[in-house]
Amino acid sequence: MIRFENLTKIFSLEGRRKTVADNICATFPAGKAVALLGRNGTGKSTLLQMIAGTIEPTRGRIVSTGTISWPVGFAGSFHPDMSGLQNTRFVARIYGADSDELADFVEAFAELGPHFHLPVRTYSSGMRSRLAFGVSMGIRFDTYLVDEVTAVGDAAFRARSDQIFRERMRESGAVMVTHSMSQVRQTCDAAAVLENGQLTYYDAVEEAIAHHERNMRG
Repeated sequence: MIRFENLTKIFSLEGRRKTVADNICATFPAGKAVALLGRNGTGKSTLLQMIAGTIEPTRGRIVSTGTISWPVGFAGSFHPDMSGLQNTRFVARIYGADSDELADFVEAFAELGPHFHLPVRTYSSGMRSRLAFGVSMGIRFDTYLVDEVTAVGDAAFRARSDQIFRERMRESGAVMVTHSMSQVRQTCDAAAVLENGQLTYYDAVEEAIAHHERNMRG
């Protein structure tokens, strides 16, 4: 369960204010995959990072139960001078996972070959994405935070990413930022629309998609 209690987030820059969240009160039920819909620039990724705890709200709070992932596929926390293997083991220790088991999973899934043992600073953006997605999927969470991550890599990797993500969704919930309505329909049980700092939650995915598409035409 993820509950927003009077959640407010305001950014101020050079005298201008942008309100991403305006006193939001809503609840995402445990075990559901919830799509987070909204136009570009509405603050979907910011909301995801507030759920992850990497951005603090201006006011209000987010209350959650169970374990919540970092945004799936986020590679920004990898140490560039450590190898993919060393970074994987480090993340395993932080989250209390078996480091050998996670390393074996990531090495097989990401298919980085010898680069898995080289510094991450030598990786291409695609290689970093494959490493990050592998680490994310290798640790079991009650809720996964997803920000368009399955779009990375070639067709074969995208297919494997989609398959393993679906497997995780059989046991876990998710909050997913995506612009693909087909992915929303295939993957999500519910959806929420973020517009002008307001968040509207829908148990019915089609109602949320209709709301989002009206906003896109407006």
